[in-house]
Amino acid sequence: MALSLLDRSRTRDGAPDAATLRQTLDRAERAEAVGYHRFWVAEHHAVPGVACGAPAVLIQAIAGRTNRIRVGSGGVMLPNHQPIVVAEQFAMLEALHPGRIDLGVGRSLGFTAPIRAALRTEHADVDEFAADVAELRGYLRGETAVTIRPQVWPPPPIFVLGTGHGLQLAARLGLPVVAGGPLLWRGTEPFQRYRADFQPATDDAEPYLAVSLDILVADTETEAAELLLPEAWAMAVSRETGSFPPLSSVEAIRRQPMSERRRRVVVEARRTAIVGTEDQVAESVEELIDTTGADEVISSASTFDTAALYDSDARLARLFGLG
Repeated sequence: MALSLLDRSRTRDGAPDAATLRQTLDRAERAEAVGYHRFWVAEHHAVPGVACGAPAVLIQAIAGRTNRIRVGSGGVMLPNHQPIVVAEQFAMLEALHPGRIDLGVGRSLGFTAPIRAALRTEHADVDEFAADVAELRGYLRGETAVTIRPQVWPPPPIFVLGTGHGLQLAARLGLPVVAGGPLLWRGTEPFQRYRADFQPATDDAEPYLAVSLDILVADTETEAAELLLPEAWAMAVSRETGSFPPLSSVEAIRRQPMSERRRRVVVEARRTAIVGTEDQVAESVEELIDTTGADEVISSASTFDTAALYDSDARLARLFGLG
């Protein structure tokens, strides 16, 4: 069972964005040292709580600071880009770091209407996304009228970030899929259907499911829940204000009023994450794997306290027998 990390380069109160990016690089080095399989970054534009809007650039920086761990995107949002440009970027990364680059793609739009207008993307049609993924794969595999440079073989693998439609598309195109969010708690049927409907694009292609969610480990369940609070609080604030803020400390959050609406969001975040002691997390992860049939687990957790985050990462790695 592979274990990986997704780091969104979450900003923190009182720290510049540049410090956030350096923290992402530090976390990647630590992840490699304790044996994680992949380290992925994400694409978010003009969001106060996220420092990375250019995943290909950050991937290059991480790959240059590490030696073994796979590095990739979770993901590049195809509605924001021409497929040929994404193909060229990731072919370049693969040429520079052979066998270490992953290309996860999704179809989420910008966080707010002004951002979507700036990106020239007002909609994310399912059929257009499917066509873009197929075109992107064609460029990487040298199957189009235009031959991109550099040419690399094998090309970096494409992962589809899966909602219900994403699972169906990944099955139809014969691609690995990453599932997260509420989909993980809807039982086995979506994942069984992905495997049953999988159409191999090559002789050796097989269904591959990675599940992504927040996983945090601490000495006690209470301490682990506190590590989750900064991210859950940011989500709760964004639901009210429309602005996704930097992470705040638990102490600062406790000083703010907890409206009923915010409390509900925090409770929901706790329900869809795995947090607790090592024994509790091990049991919950095992249940998740049994339910989904996952081939890989990706922790997307973040928190205000970076030392506690690094400690949680190391504990989780030990649970998987890494290092």
